[in-house]
Amino acid sequence: MKKPFLTVYLTPELLDLLVQQAKRRGVPKSTVAEAAIASFLTPDASQQQEAALGRRLDRLNRHADRLERDLEVAVEMLALFVRTWMAATPTLPDAAQTSARARGQDRYERFIEALGRRLASGRSLGRELAFELDAARSDQGERNPGTSTGGAGAGGAQGGAKAFTARDGESRAANPAAGTAPEGDG
Repeated sequence: MKKPFLTVYLTPELLDLLVQQAKRRGVPKSTVAEAAIASFLTPDASQQQEAALGRRLDRLNRHADRLERDLEVAVEMLALFVRTWMAATPTLPDAAQTSARARGQDRYERFIEALGRRLASGRSLGRELAFELDAARSDQGERNPGTSTGGAGAGGAQGGAKAFTARDGESRAANPAAGTAPEGDG
C-alpha cells in the first residue's frame, strides 16, 4: 500500500535531530517522523493514567461533597434535637436526680449496645428512614388520593408520630399528645 505524501517545514535544529535519530536507528527520516507524529497524536500510557486519575479524583470529589452534605445534615439534626430537648425537658428536683442519673446511665449503655449491633450489621438508619418516609407517603396517597402528602411529617397528621427504639431498631407509635415515646424505652 502506498502511503500518502506529506510535506512539512522544520527548523534547522529539528531537522538535524531528525537526521541524527534516523542515522542512529538506521531507518529513513520518514519512518522517524511518522513514529514521532503517531506518538504525539496517540495517547500514551501516562496520558491514559492521567485521564483515569482525573476520573477517580472527580468521583472522590463527588463522594467527599456527599459526605460533607451528610455531615452537615447530621450536625444540624443533632443541634435541633438538643435545642428541642433542652427547651421541652423540665429540670428535675434534687431528690429525683440520683434515680434519673442511674436510669439515664442504663439507657445510655443500652443505646451504645444497640449502636454497636447496628454498626456491626451494616444497617443504615438514613436508608431505613427514607424507606419509611416513602412508605408513609405512598400510604398517605392511597388513603387520600389526589391530596398532597407534605406538611404533616413522615406519617401525615392521621398517621401519628413514629419513634425509633434503640434496643431493637423497630419503629412504633409514640404518644402524640406528649410528643415522646411511651415510658420504659431507651
